[in-house]
Amino acid sequence: MWELMIKGGWIMWPIMVCSIVAAVLFFERVFHLHRAQIKPDDFLSGIYTIVNRGNTAEAVSICDQTPGPVAHMVRTALLHSDEVPENLKQTINKAGLGEVPRLEKNLGGLLTIAQLTPLLGLMGTVIGLIRIFMAMEQSAPLAEIGDLSAGIWQALTTTAVGIGVSIPAFAAYNFLLSRVENITLNMEYAAEEIYRFLVYDRSNGDPSDETL
Repeated sequence: MWELMIKGGWIMWPIMVCSIVAAVLFFERVFHLHRAQIKPDDFLSGIYTIVNRGNTAEAVSICDQTPGPVAHMVRTALLHSDEVPENLKQTINKAGLGEVPRLEKNLGGLLTIAQLTPLLGLMGTVIGLIRIFMAMEQSAPLAEIGDLSAGIWQALTTTAVGIGVSIPAFAAYNFLLSRVENITLNMEYAAEEIYRFLVYDRSNGDPSDETL
């Protein structure tokens, strides 16, 4: 590996830095999204039970202790449960929109690395080929095919390494994106359910009459 780094030239260093950054971003997001993922049905069931006992403050406290956007949205809904239904709906939706950027944090950086590293590798290859042909021009009578082939494989090393970093980075990005989409669906479900519950609890109407 060290030999490839040396023969690949200076362009190998930014590619390696990109690979390290991509790994850090991936594991940070995996940890964050794992904490953000909860079962909305189980969580909401517990909240409903507590609120129906008339202890909204305890329900808010449980939301504070529970990580993730679903709990944050439910907390916001409980704190604004005295608002008219239309305002409550807007408040819950606004809270949900505020959570999305937190879920998507650093995904753009991971995608950028996946797109950038092959280009860095290609640039390293082009630079290497330019140097090879410049050297051949200067020593044209003495140039041998072995020297040319050795120079070419060294130049192609950067492209191979760049692609080697890009593939797992892009796979990691898509994996994390699917997790974000799953959490977003849970948020939408929880938003609709807590809205229906609060409107029904206040008006004693049919909770199915109100949707987000």
